[in-house]
Amino acid sequence: MSSLQHEIKAHGKRIFTLVDQHLESLFSKAGFYQRMMALSMRDEHFKVQMFRFVEVLPSLRKSGDIVQHLEEYFAGMRNGFAPVIRTGVRVARVVPWISAFILRRNVSGMARQFIAGKNCQDVMKTLRKRRARKIGFTVDLLGEAIVSEKEADEYAERCLDLLDCLARETRGWTNPLEKNSGLFPVVNLSVKISALYSQMNPADPADAIAHLAPKLRPILSRARELGAFINFDMESYAHKNITLELFKTIFTEAEFKDWPHAGIVIQAYLRDAETDLRSLIDWGRARGTRFTVRLVKGAYWDYETIKSRQNGWNCPVYFRKPESDVNFEALSRVLLENESIVTAAFGSHNVRSIAHAQAFADELGIDRSRFEFQLLYGMAGPIKRALVEMGYRVREYCPVGELLPGMSYLVRRLLENTSNEGFLRAKFSENVSAEELLRDPKELVRQNRAQLPETTIPAITEDRHHKNGASIESPPGDIYENSPLVNFVYQESQEKMRTALREVHNRFGEKYPLVIGGEKVWTDKLTPSVNPSAPKEVVGYVAEAGIPEAERAVKAARTAFDKWSRTPSEERARLLERAAAIMDRRRYELSALEVFEVGKPWAEADGDIREAVDFCRFYAEQMRQIGRPRLTQHVPGEESYQHYWPRGVALVIAPWNFPIAILCGMVSAALVTGNTVIMKPSEQSIICGAMLMEIFQEAGVPAGVLNFLSGRGSVIGAHLVDHKDIDLIAFTGSREVGLRIWESAGKTLPGQRELKRVVCEMGGKNPVIIDSDADLDEAIVDSTYSAFGYQGQKCSALSRLILLDENYDRVMERLLSGAASLRVGNPEEPGMMVGPVIDEAAYKRILEYIEIGKSEAILAYQAKEVPPEGYFIPPTIFAGVKPNMRIAREEIFGPVLSVIKVRDLDEAFDVANGTDYALTAGFFSRSPANIERAKAQIEAGNVYINRSCTGAVVGRHPFGGFKMSGGGTKAGGADYLLQFLLPRVVTENIVRHGFAPEKTPEYRDEFLWPKR
Repeated sequence: MSSLQHEIKAHGKRIFTLVDQHLESLFSKAGFYQRMMALSMRDEHFKVQMFRFVEVLPSLRKSGDIVQHLEEYFAGMRNGFAPVIRTGVRVARVVPWISAFILRRNVSGMARQFIAGKNCQDVMKTLRKRRARKIGFTVDLLGEAIVSEKEADEYAERCLDLLDCLARETRGWTNPLEKNSGLFPVVNLSVKISALYSQMNPADPADAIAHLAPKLRPILSRARELGAFINFDMESYAHKNITLELFKTIFTEAEFKDWPHAGIVIQAYLRDAETDLRSLIDWGRARGTRFTVRLVKGAYWDYETIKSRQNGWNCPVYFRKPESDVNFEALSRVLLENESIVTAAFGSHNVRSIAHAQAFADELGIDRSRFEFQLLYGMAGPIKRALVEMGYRVREYCPVGELLPGMSYLVRRLLENTSNEGFLRAKFSENVSAEELLRDPKELVRQNRAQLPETTIPAITEDRHHKNGASIESPPGDIYENSPLVNFVYQESQEKMRTALREVHNRFGEKYPLVIGGEKVWTDKLTPSVNPSAPKEVVGYVAEAGIPEAERAVKAARTAFDKWSRTPSEERARLLERAAAIMDRRRYELSALEVFEVGKPWAEADGDIREAVDFCRFYAEQMRQIGRPRLTQHVPGEESYQHYWPRGVALVIAPWNFPIAILCGMVSAALVTGNTVIMKPSEQSIICGAMLMEIFQEAGVPAGVLNFLSGRGSVIGAHLVDHKDIDLIAFTGSREVGLRIWESAGKTLPGQRELKRVVCEMGGKNPVIIDSDADLDEAIVDSTYSAFGYQGQKCSALSRLILLDENYDRVMERLLSGAASLRVGNPEEPGMMVGPVIDEAAYKRILEYIEIGKSEAILAYQAKEVPPEGYFIPPTIFAGVKPNMRIAREEIFGPVLSVIKVRDLDEAFDVANGTDYALTAGFFSRSPANIERAKAQIEAGNVYINRSCTGAVVGRHPFGGFKMSGGGTKAGGADYLLQFLLPRVVTENIVRHGFAPEKTPEYRDEFLWPKR
């Protein structure tokens, strides 16, 4: 054992000796809280339900609602405590007002375990008690979940008020350790940066800093006047780089450059924490003024792992606790080695981590008064007491605020206390030995790796995807893993996008041909495609097809069909995968093109390319599963195999709002199933169509198998829909056009060889219901995005927000202020949510609907400032809307939201289901019973609970509706390819003179002739 390890153990044992002299349970409050926590650590299901109940309780205003939720969360328990719980529920029903009072009191007590007070006067009672124990404080103002600039301004005001109050109430207080007390002001305030700007976007740090700095400067100036300390808290990874850059920017300004009483957090569970810390130290030395770093493990592990897995990103946090502990010790060494410029504040309850910092500081000869230990309020009291007795500086992190805004903090603390890997649980609840708790975490990491099967180690130690792009490798079997989104947290990703925008802009005005039978075809007429943000800019031109070109394309597709339909399905699948790889390589270029041609914001454009890549890869995998003939039954003496033939020539007509994804999805489905294709993109997104043709040509699509036509829908579209040699029509677009196609396809023409198949996806009038117990922090953000993201130009967009009378006023207040905070502007700029609508016709039509809304309902909100050039429509919200009004029935396809007030959930579901459409719908609630009712009763092809009603992911959310929203097909689903195929069964009698093979294989090779 090294001398340092020996000293770490000595320090640790000393702490444990002092802890054991004043030993207490893990939870300093006895009674209800202690019993609930003990049960949570023994029963995972109870733990989940209990935390969910605790989280929803503050929003429940009626005693009956509290009892109802209690029953919904706990009545179905199947553990040893079930009889007790059921008895409690029965009693609660009898006297709900008493039961509700008791529950509120107990949960409030639970909150007070971790929340030091409601306001400054309240928290001062706690701070005075801590002062008597020689413990300092940093106060954290709860309420970081904001949805508007109004709420951000209120948070800033509360920070200023709290500073003044703390300074006034602590006047005359001295530091518990007098030595080096100048480094540690008595008043210490922790600030949540995300609570100061509601529109923070990782892709646009410059905008965030431009809005955050003016709000922070008055707080910092006041703190400096009062002799207080300000700490920048660190939150989710998405905000980390902005927080770091903001810290460096504002404390380099002349007013604050020489002020040492500022600090920032580094989270040790982040893989790039050391890089960030060393960058901060280099900045600090260049600045020439001391600053502080609070080193913590990190409190958002669950969120970060879930988010990264959902989006296919590299996980920014270590997967295993010992890895974070190792990193914490490495960062502790970096901090102490640079003590001349940075003051260290070690935020940990782990005695091993604390002892390591103490021992290493001793080794470097750093006086213990020059750094401090920070621990959370309500936790680890014996450890705090031990550190004070050892002569170390201790500061307590004290959250202040009302219970409702503090729920997210409370749940994080509950999760931490009941975590299987938590130090406090190990020491105070499970009585793990000091020797085990003081083990070098490096040993634990090595031990964990040694115990893992070799095949699992790369999955943990290496990331499957590059952080800025997609991996095209598909996992084995039928498990599909989606391509990752680009993570614009990274500066590298931002720079790649800016470069792509410049390069695409430099190509404006280029001309693109039609492609028929593998040949480039030019016509006498060129169709321009303009930039809706700047209509005078022509993105490019495409040759315009007429009837002769349409006839030529049909002939080329019919000629190519015979060979392509007999091409092995594996070859067709590989074509799609090659196309996916090319799209991935050109990802930023294609995204930039969408920004210009159809006005998509950065993230929306990238999502569209991701979806196109996923369509190719997913359909390739699906074709492999259905491509080989499969035995229908095991019957002696007979083999019957079902397989599929392609239908013939497919006409694909796509919309402009997902110009590459939907077009690619329909084309790739038709191609991989053996059909030949005539591809007609929307007239507003013809350059995207030309790019997709280029991609498939580069991927090796044979001549005539895919033909690219650009032209007027009323001319070539109508002609091809009615053509006798078109066997299948795949359409996504408006209800009006879709119904005309459906009607036309039903007419059998002379010489027609097949009944036409129509795969038809149309529009929606999508509702979202917000229940009385919904989490409004989530509901407002997700509803605002669903309604106004990409200017409401999604068939899945929210257009009818249905609110119960009970919570109407609360929701509307936050909804209107949230909408007023949206960024409206040119989507070339990162972080824009609302850009231009697609063209002049849409612009005029939407403005007409807004005038109709003004005559029918009440204009509750309309943005006042939009760019003067381009087709920009201000986000608009109507209140007082009735279900029979035009704005509540007709698809507007723009940034216009109708709010409908209803009496109760019965009426809410009736209104939601009361239109011609059934595409998407949303429901926000924390009532398990109401959620189950929504799942069963809402009429929509895609029903989303407690999330946005837009953003379907291939394979994960097969997409499509019914009623007047479509024919019930599901793009990106397991059965979608069957729409493009004809089922066929081949039966052979295999008995010969009474003899037959004993076994018949479940699958066989494809029926292909001549054999290759």
